[in-house]
Amino acid sequence: MKPTPNSPDLAPLLVFGAHPDDIEFACGAVIAKETRLGRAVHFVICSRGEAGSHGTPDQRVAEASKAATLLGATIEFIDLDGDAHLEIRAAHAIKLAAIVRRVKPGLLLAPSLVPNQHPDHWRLGQLVRDAARLARYGGVQELRNMASHTVAHLLFYAVTPEAEPRDITPILIDVSAPEVIAAWTAAMEAHTSQTSARNYIELQITRVRVNGLRAGVGHAIALFPNDALVLDSLAPLSRGARRF
Repeated sequence: MKPTPNSPDLAPLLVFGAHPDDIEFACGAVIAKETRLGRAVHFVICSRGEAGSHGTPDQRVAEASKAATLLGATIEFIDLDGDAHLEIRAAHAIKLAAIVRRVKPGLLLAPSLVPNQHPDHWRLGQLVRDAARLARYGGVQELRNMASHTVAHLLFYAVTPEAEPRDITPILIDVSAPEVIAAWTAAMEAHTSQTSARNYIELQITRVRVNGLRAGVGHAIALFPNDALVLDSLAPLSRGARRF
C-alpha cells in the first residue's frame, strides 16, 4: 500500500529534524501511516549531519532524501548554526516560523525537550515551540509579508529512549499495519552510513514493540503533546494503555 494522493480534508504535517536521520528513526512509522491516509507531510532538516562520525554531508543528504521518498514525504534542508553548534536564537525561531507560515500545517512534530540527548535535538525542539507561537503573532515585523498561521497541535518525538519525557503522558499511535512497518524499516535502512556501526534499527523497532504491548497492539509509537488535547466529546477515546 503506497502513499495516497494528498487529501484536502487532512491538514499538512510539518516535521522538523536536527539531523538527516532523526525523523525516520524516531517516528518514521507515524509518517508512513499518515501519508497512506492521504496527509501531506513535509520534512525540514536543520543540518547535513556534518559533525557525525559516519558518512559525508552529501551522503547524509542523499540518504535522507531517499528515506523521505520511501515514506511519502517531501523534504528540504536549511542552515542554522551547523551540526553540533545549534544555539537558541530569536532569529532561528523566526526563520522556522516563516516555514510554518509557508507550509500552513495543522500538526507540528519536533524533537523532545529532554536535555539528556544530543544538544541539537532539545534545542531544536525549543526553537520549534517558539516558532509555533511566533507564527500566529500578527505583529512580528520579520514575518509581516506572510499571513499568520495557528498550528492545532505540537507533538514531540523522542529519538532515543533517554529522550522520552518523564513528566508528559504520551499518546500512542498504532503503527502495526505490515505495510507501515515495512515502509518505516526501508526508510531507516536507507541511512546506510548510520546503521553499519550500531543496531539503531533494532533499537527503534524494539521500542515500538514495547509500546505496542502497552497499547494492546503489535507496534505503537509514543508522541508527547505540548498542550492538553481538546476533544468534542468522549467519543474519540478508544482505550487506555494500562495493560499490565
